[in-house]
Amino acid sequence: MKPFIPQLVYFEPNALEYPLGKQLWQKFTDMGLEIRKTTSHNQVRNIPGDNELEKYRVAKSTLVVGIRKTLKFDTSKPSAEYAIPLATGCMGHCHYCYLQTTLGSKPYIRTYVNLEEIFNQAQKYISEREPDITRFEAACTSDIVGIDHLTHSLKKTIEFIGKTNLGRLRFVTKYHHVDHLLDAEHNGHTRFRFSINSKYVIKNFEAGTSPLEQRIQAAKKIAQAKYPLGFIIAPIYIHENWQEEYTDLIKKLSDALAPISVPDLTFELIQHRYTKPAKKVIQERYPNSKLEMNEEDRKYKWGRYGIGKYVYPDDEANAIKDLMQLNIKKYFPQAKVEYFT
Repeated sequence: MKPFIPQLVYFEPNALEYPLGKQLWQKFTDMGLEIRKTTSHNQVRNIPGDNELEKYRVAKSTLVVGIRKTLKFDTSKPSAEYAIPLATGCMGHCHYCYLQTTLGSKPYIRTYVNLEEIFNQAQKYISEREPDITRFEAACTSDIVGIDHLTHSLKKTIEFIGKTNLGRLRFVTKYHHVDHLLDAEHNGHTRFRFSINSKYVIKNFEAGTSPLEQRIQAAKKIAQAKYPLGFIIAPIYIHENWQEEYTDLIKKLSDALAPISVPDLTFELIQHRYTKPAKKVIQERYPNSKLEMNEEDRKYKWGRYGIGKYVYPDDEANAIKDLMQLNIKKYFPQAKVEYFT
């Protein structure tokens, strides 16, 4: 899979006051990309398309270069203390993704160029929590690896965190474009997590992302570069032959990593779930999706902020948990495993 190249680029005028903004303007000009101006990354209008579905698809290939004005970081429990705001939005077309509703009418990709201001704020949070470790999640509302070959914002952040004593960085990706990150001076302070899944899920629900084999090969490179490594298997989805495919997934991962020492390996397991607002948006944006969302076959569970979600019934949820934990224990007995419903 080739690295992401935007079809259309918007710039906030003030972004050109920052070194990264100037670099990106020159880079995209040299690439011959269409560049437009916008008053704010929150006010991008006139994205091409004859209808809402077309505009959505164009937006997913649109990059907006802006300034992160709000420097109060969101919390990111339980994965980290704070979400470090490097980017928003993703070029992937994962049907089940919670960003379908989180980003609402702004599905375009945003990257922020005021990195020094963001790093200064991160350092303040680290100092406030001394002597405790402060963890930052860099992929709450994006897949930062998917655009970092263009911006190198993630690489700069890895090296910033690597120089701190008490800061730690973590993120998750479905992309394999990691070569430029292998020589980053991370000092073991950044956990690189790959999102992996069964062949059925990747084929049917993860368009625009790297194939499984490329993700696994990228994970090998990251392990060899001595980054702390983890995997997220999400959403774990019941489909025909799901037991065989998820078992094969763990074995394939084990075979690939066997020659490499991977201490402190982590797995995060999350079963498929959805909300009614998410279902509505998914069916509008991916009308031919095979994603099963029949409330009669699910269990209703209250979620945060008063919005309930539909999860698998207890017998199916237990079958998922038992199968995944059995296989991970078999092939990765020392790994730390967390399971989320």
